[in-house]
Amino acid sequence: MWKSAVLPFCLVISAFAADKLSAPQLIDLAKANSPLLRDAIQSTFEAKDLQEGTAWAGHGPDFFFAVEAPSQPSLIVDADAAAQMKHLSDSDLWYATAHIEPVGTLHSFHYIVNGAPFGGKLDLPAFSPLSYLQPGVPSGTLSQKIIHTSKIYDGMKSEYWIYVPAQYDPKVPAALMVFQDGGGYTDRDGNNPALNVIDNLIAEKKIPVMICVFINPGDISDSPSTPTYNFVKGYSDKWHRTLKDSMRSTLYDTVSDRYARFLRDEMLADVTAKYNIRKDAYSHAITGLSSGGICSFNAAWQMPDEFSRVISWIGSFASIQWKEQPDIPDGGQDYPEKILREPKRNIRVWLQDGANDQENDRYGSWPLANIRMANALKLKGYDFHFSFGKGTHNSGHGAAEFPEEMIWLWRDYDPARTSQIFEMDPAEKSKPLFRVSIVNREADAK
Repeated sequence: MWKSAVLPFCLVISAFAADKLSAPQLIDLAKANSPLLRDAIQSTFEAKDLQEGTAWAGHGPDFFFAVEAPSQPSLIVDADAAAQMKHLSDSDLWYATAHIEPVGTLHSFHYIVNGAPFGGKLDLPAFSPLSYLQPGVPSGTLSQKIIHTSKIYDGMKSEYWIYVPAQYDPKVPAALMVFQDGGGYTDRDGNNPALNVIDNLIAEKKIPVMICVFINPGDISDSPSTPTYNFVKGYSDKWHRTLKDSMRSTLYDTVSDRYARFLRDEMLADVTAKYNIRKDAYSHAITGLSSGGICSFNAAWQMPDEFSRVISWIGSFASIQWKEQPDIPDGGQDYPEKILREPKRNIRVWLQDGANDQENDRYGSWPLANIRMANALKLKGYDFHFSFGKGTHNSGHGAAEFPEEMIWLWRDYDPARTSQIFEMDPAEKSKPLFRVSIVNREADAK
């Protein structure tokens, strides 16, 4: 009788260990010294990540690390020794659990193996409680994927989703927020748990009730011989990029009002036909990362009467589409000068980047471009915030800070108003311009 009762339980535990586990589940197995931990590690992490020392899982401040090494590694978190690594017998696997604070920001880790640095990541986000749906907070409804066919982009097809919070009342106009590369934000358990943040902050009344539109870059492949297709295909052939990636760059990296018109006249026209959304730019925000970051800033810059609030993560303020189209003279690298020389727009901007973001021989340095953007916004008196860390071209930093970003972006919002002249935060006004120092050259390393 006892054996028959235990057998199903063992089968359940074995099946549990065979799936990809969350950080709390891995930590529980580690604390229990479970014999299932090895299988759990191998089913959760890619073999390549274990071999290269880049495997980790986290939930809030609680993290689980695993690595393959010939001898005991030392785990280093944010330049300090962390928890002691434990060995799984009859294997090269080592593991550790660690409590890492503060949350709501980015951390880093690596190992020391046989006296030498090994593996690790510069992008280790520790999410705050606001990135996890809190008890009692109602969650809204994410639509099924919708396909839109564009006229402005000659038949390009775009996937998008609409998120309606639980507090939405069709009789009361809601605010609006648009997300570029939108599919990457819709997984509550993923790397960018935006839906949890939105639900929590609406429930706490720190942001208004808002309809969110998550838009993926479009696909032009079904519209051969159109002007848009021909341009994108030529760009793809010239720079050896895929057609879909080239379409994304055409949409996001081009300094013109075309994408903003696409949003206003096509995508958002469809959304506002279904939902009661406020028409004032005061109630409209837009965000994205990398090329989606410059895209979001560009949309607000071109149409500040449509979008007045911007979040840009690791924005590609670089010459990616510069002079690819002869009738468009500016490129992303021109934005610092445009900010300084053109009439001031009434927009509020959060920029984020990291010192280890990318650079290349065609477009220059992303970190320096974002520093130039921040200094131009400051010199011109914009209401902006620049969050600069040590991360790479990765969403970890921006995602970890997303609750803080949203609270800052929507601070002092009043639904009774339809406009506001944005002024620089006094805390920012008292600070100097951003400066740089050379820290990664041989002369400085000695």
